[in-house]
Amino acid sequence: MRLYDFTFYDLIRRNATAFPDARAWYEVDTGEILTFRDIKTRVDSLYSGLKAAGLEKGDRLGVLGKNSIEFFLLYGAAAAAGAVVLPINWRLSADEVCYNLNDCSPKFMFADAEFQEMLKERLMDLPSLHQCYNLKSDAGEFGTLASLAEAGRDAAPADTGSHDGFVIIHTAAVAGRPRGALLSHENVLCSGLHLDYYFALSENDVHLSLLPLFHVAGLFMAVCTFQASALNVNMSRFDAGKAAELTEEFGASLLFDFPPILSSLLKAAADESRDISTLRSVVGLGTAEDIEKYQQMTGGTYYCMYGQTETSMLATIGRYNDAPGSAGKPAVLADVRTVGESGDFLPAGEAGEIVMKGPLVFQGYWNLPGDNAHTFRNGWHHTGDMGRFDENGYLFYTGRMPEKELIKPGGENVYPVEVENVILEHPSVEKTVVFGVSDPKWKEGIKAVCQLKAGAGLEPQELIEFVGKRIASYKKPHYVEIVNDFPEKSDGSPDREKIKTLYGEEG
Repeated sequence: MRLYDFTFYDLIRRNATAFPDARAWYEVDTGEILTFRDIKTRVDSLYSGLKAAGLEKGDRLGVLGKNSIEFFLLYGAAAAAGAVVLPINWRLSADEVCYNLNDCSPKFMFADAEFQEMLKERLMDLPSLHQCYNLKSDAGEFGTLASLAEAGRDAAPADTGSHDGFVIIHTAAVAGRPRGALLSHENVLCSGLHLDYYFALSENDVHLSLLPLFHVAGLFMAVCTFQASALNVNMSRFDAGKAAELTEEFGASLLFDFPPILSSLLKAAADESRDISTLRSVVGLGTAEDIEKYQQMTGGTYYCMYGQTETSMLATIGRYNDAPGSAGKPAVLADVRTVGESGDFLPAGEAGEIVMKGPLVFQGYWNLPGDNAHTFRNGWHHTGDMGRFDENGYLFYTGRMPEKELIKPGGENVYPVEVENVILEHPSVEKTVVFGVSDPKWKEGIKAVCQLKAGAGLEPQELIEFVGKRIASYKKPHYVEIVNDFPEKSDGSPDREKIKTLYGEEG
């Protein structure tokens, strides 16, 4: 540990000293409450066991499971070891899981019982895995966390720096393949301090932790709460009725919103007469209708933002009421601009690609030097997203660049090309174009426009189920339209813009 470094493990140690008996974590599924002292004690035991089992600095730890205290503790143990956590989206298909694991070659694997059979069947395809463990200490066929911790001896933390890798989160499959975004301790803690500042968090706050810990927003919201010495109330999976109950019971004051989280929470609270007036801060990507309803019901503040995994979740942020429709202003330690095709900075009012630099920018894509050189060209992180600033410095998001067309159903990232590749595997489909459309539930839905082969027949629901069996369910189309008029360019490729113009409605 160098003089000027500070890591996630240092934060754990600091909280155990400054707030030893304060509540740090409530596990909804079990009713277990852990203090900050408890967190450090369990992290130290787990780290010592992992070190005894052969974990070394720089190794990766794969995690496949629902939200749990064990999941969070692994982040702490990895930080103590100087290792890197590789959280896997449990909604992915077996092939997708294996791709992400092999992309980053973890030595250890931790999984919930429900995913272990799939992993056991695919172990021959996962040569880097040396040891597999149950994520929950008392369930499954792999070794237990308890036995791992008991086998260890007290060990000194590794010499880990602020810029060392902490977590790899795979982004959506641009060009048909996901990319692992490497985030450092500095990235995570800097983002957390920003969130603490904007929400004015203190040890009196309660975060309703309902986004998955494999997602950048789920992890960073839990971390910023931990940094504020506040309480994380952890749900293994979102349930609107339970979320309303917990908000009332614990006085939850903060949560992150991806549609339809907030709308379903507000409905459940109204239907069940739950008092959720303590929910003073909500941040996310909600619809204007949901935001205004939330503010009327609670008197709280909704924060809009723009960010991506590569910007440590955060680039711009602001109160919804200050500039409705905007994504706020650049974060305190973020230089955010827009550039034209020549790379020149653009004045207010002109739309261009959003670029950024500062301590929130990630370390790069895992083992993809060519992609990193392109993304970081000219000394800026190029987001691939488009926007414009108004004369008051508010960013208005205007879409994605053609090479990075992206759909965001309920906060998940889906690249059309990945869905198109699966659709074209169906024997009845000749051509397809996939794009995003307005959706009342998910804010943005996935639509597939398809032309069938001569003489073929296909029902939309059949194609939706076909896709859902081959890739993660959240990537399957919400809408399918079978058409005869399928515009093409002179080279025979689909004319995406004309197809969107013709068929750019929900169904």
